[in-house]
Amino acid sequence: MHSPHDPYDPYVRVRGAREHNLKGVDVDIPRDVLAVFTGVSGSGKSSLAFGTVYAEAQRRYFESVAPYARRLIHQVGAPKVGEITGLPPAVSLQQRRSAPTSRSSVGTVTNLSNSLRMLFSRAGDYPPGAERLDSDAFSPNTAAGACPECHGLGRAHRTTEELLVPDPSLSIREGAIAAWPGAWQGKNLRDILDTLGYDVDRPWGELPAEQRDWILFTDEQPVVTVHPVRDADRIQRPYQGTYMSARRYVMKTFSDTKSPTLRAKAERFLTSAPCPVCGGSRLRPEALAVTFGGRSIAELAALPLTDLAGLLDGGTETARVLTDDLKSRIAPVVELGLGYLSLDRATPTLSAGELQRLRLATQLRSGLFGVVYVLDEPSAGLHPADTEALLTVLDRLKTAGNSVFVVEHHLEVVRGADWLVDVGPGAGEHGGRVLYSGPVAELASVEESATARYLFDEAPGPAREVREARGWLKVGPVTRHNLRGVTAEFPLSAFTAVTGVSGSGKSTLIGELTEDLAGVGRLVRVDQRPIGRTPRSNLATYTGLFDVVRKVFAATDAAREHGYGVGRFSFNVAGGAPSGGGRCETCQGEGFVSVELLFLPSTYAPCPDCAGARYNPETLRVTYRGRNIAEVLDLTVEDAAEFFADTPGAARSLGTLLDVGLGYLRLGQPATELSGGEAQRIKLASELQRGRRAHTLYLLDEPTAGLHPADVEVLMDRLHGLVDAGHTVVVVEHDMTVVAEADWVIDLGPGGGDRGGHIVAAGPPQRVARAAGSATAPYLARVMP
Repeated sequence: MHSPHDPYDPYVRVRGAREHNLKGVDVDIPRDVLAVFTGVSGSGKSSLAFGTVYAEAQRRYFESVAPYARRLIHQVGAPKVGEITGLPPAVSLQQRRSAPTSRSSVGTVTNLSNSLRMLFSRAGDYPPGAERLDSDAFSPNTAAGACPECHGLGRAHRTTEELLVPDPSLSIREGAIAAWPGAWQGKNLRDILDTLGYDVDRPWGELPAEQRDWILFTDEQPVVTVHPVRDADRIQRPYQGTYMSARRYVMKTFSDTKSPTLRAKAERFLTSAPCPVCGGSRLRPEALAVTFGGRSIAELAALPLTDLAGLLDGGTETARVLTDDLKSRIAPVVELGLGYLSLDRATPTLSAGELQRLRLATQLRSGLFGVVYVLDEPSAGLHPADTEALLTVLDRLKTAGNSVFVVEHHLEVVRGADWLVDVGPGAGEHGGRVLYSGPVAELASVEESATARYLFDEAPGPAREVREARGWLKVGPVTRHNLRGVTAEFPLSAFTAVTGVSGSGKSTLIGELTEDLAGVGRLVRVDQRPIGRTPRSNLATYTGLFDVVRKVFAATDAAREHGYGVGRFSFNVAGGAPSGGGRCETCQGEGFVSVELLFLPSTYAPCPDCAGARYNPETLRVTYRGRNIAEVLDLTVEDAAEFFADTPGAARSLGTLLDVGLGYLRLGQPATELSGGEAQRIKLASELQRGRRAHTLYLLDEPTAGLHPADVEVLMDRLHGLVDAGHTVVVVEHDMTVVAEADWVIDLGPGGGDRGGHIVAAGPPQRVARAAGSATAPYLARVMP
C-alpha cells in the first residue's frame, strides 16, 4: 500500500477541489490508464479535469521556467484546490478555437508545412541556373515567399461599376453610389463632388463615362473648401473636405475596419477571385518554379493528405530522409480520419473537433511519455465509424507510457475507458460532486448517476411515427468544395438529419439552404460560435433578458425617487454618461481588476471598491424584492425563473432557457465561460422566446455536440416541438439516436474529401439503415427500434 506522499504512488490524488461548482472534491485517479470524466453538461467534470488537474500541472511546470520566459506564456493561474499528489506534467488539448486567420492552415497547425518546405528547399528540382532557395521562400506567410500582388493571401478583391451603382437611374444626391457611407460622411463626399463641379442631381447613367470612372475609381484625393448649404435652423461653416473614390472607400473599409457589420457591408461591393499573378497559389514565381516529382509545392499542398503520402518517394538520400519524415507525420492524421484534408485547407473552415484531432495527431508523433494528456471531447464532430480509430489512437498514447484523461459524452468512448470518474448528479449548484470513481462496470450500481442510465441500457427507444412532408425544398445542382452537381430534397414541416463521415460535404450541402428558396419563409441558423468575445457579454444581455430586468429596477420606488432610468442599471454605461450609468468606475463595470505581478502571470482580483458587484454603492442600494441588481445577475436561470415568475417578459425568456436544459447557468455568466454547446442552446432559446411566427426553417450544425445523453433528450424534445408546431428542422448530426428519431435522413459519402460529396442514401431512417455502401447504415441499424 502506497502512502499519498510516496513518490511511486500510482494515483493522482486530488483533495479539496473547489474550482467553479466543485464542492471540496476528493478523488483518486490511477495513472497510466484511459480515464474518462462524465456527467451532465455543467456538472463540473471540466472544472475537475481542466480547471483543477491540468491547471495545477501547468502551474508546477511553470515554476521551473525562468521568470522572464514565464511572462511570455499564457498561464491559467492557480486552481482552488487543497492538495494534489502524484501529478506528472500535463498536456492539454481543448476544443477552444484560436482567432481565425486565413493564413493559418492544416499545414501550419500540424507543422507538416515546415517539413514540406524543407523537402523543396533541400531536395527539389530547380530550373537550370536557378539559385537554391531557403525554406522560408516556400512559405506564403513570409516576405521571402509571399506573392507580391496578393501578399500571400491567394485572392484578389475587385469591384465594378455595376456593384457600386446598382441603380443607374438614381442621381448621386438620391444615393446612386450604394457603396458610400450613410449619414454625414456620405453627405460630405457628395458635397465635395458638387464643389468639384460634378452634377450630383443628374441620373448616374446620363453622366459622361470618364466622369463616372473618375468618381468611382480614381486614386486621387483632392482637398477642396466645401461651403455647405445653410439650413434654416443652423449655420454651417466652410470646411476642408478630402475626396475618396467609392473603390478606395470600400477597399479601405474592407481591409481596416474592426467592425464585422461594416466589413460585411463592404464585402457586398467586392468580387473575390484567384490572384491573377500567382493563380491563387500565394507564392512567388521563383518558389513555384521548383518541383518535386513533377509538381510544385502549391500543387502538393492542395492534395488530400492520403494522396500526398502516396506521392512522396525520395530518390536521393536527402530526399528519402525528408519524405520518410513527412509520411510518418501524415500517418497519424490519416489514422484519425482526417486524410481528406489538404495542407492548404484554412483553419477557420475546420470544425473544433477536426482542429483538436490535428493537434492530437501532432502529439502522437512527439513521442512523449510519462505525461498526463487532458482531452476535451475528442469525439466531437466524429462519425461513429471514426470513433473506433480514435479509441485506437488514445490506447496508443496510453501504451506509450502516458495517462490519458478525457472529458467525454460519447458512450462508445466511455465504454472503452479503463477508469471512470462520474461527476454530478445535476448541473451547476446541483452538481459538483464525484458520484463514482472506478472501473466502468461498477457505475451500474450508482443510482444517482445520470450517465449509468444511458451507459448500461442499450435497448433502442420507442419508434417515432414518421411525419408526412407538407412540401419539399429542392437544392441544387450544387458544385462547391467536394460536392459535384449534387441535388437534394428536404421535406417541409419535418425533421431532417444530414449524416456522413467527417468531410463528406454535410455542412456544404446545408449551407445551400437560403431564404431565397421557394418554401422558406424565415431561416434561422443556430451554430456553436461564441455569443460574445468579452466578459461583458453574458446570457442575460444576449437573450434580451437584461433589458427586462433593468426596466423592473427602474420602475421601483427607490429608483424613481432618485431619478434613476434604465441606463442606471447597465454595467456598460459610464457613471458620468448623460443617461446616468451606475457602474463602478474603478473596474469600469468588469467586476474585477487585473493585478500585474511582474514575473508571475497577471492575476484577476475582485474589484476593491465593488467587490465584484460591477455597480457603484448608490445603484446597489436600489432593491427589488430584497435583491439588488448584482444579486439578481448572480441568480441561476432556475432561481431567476421563480424570482420573476410574475414578470411576463422575463418569465418567457427564462422558461425557454429552462426548456433547453440551461437552468444551471447564472444570468451574468460571462460569454467567455460558456462552451460551444451552451452558446448554441442559448441562441436556440433566444429564437424560441420570440413566440410562434410564420413557418421557419431551423438549421443546426451538430446541436448535440458537447451534450450528455440526458441533455440531448431535453434538446430533442424542444426541436421536435418546433416541428409539431409546423416548422422545419434540419440538423447535421453524428449521434445515431438522434438520427433514428428523424423523419428523413440524407446520408453523404461514401468517404471524406474527394471520396465523398455524393448522396449515398436518402429517405426515412429505416430505409437508410439498410442502404448498401453507406458508412452510416450499420451504426444506424444498431439503434433502430
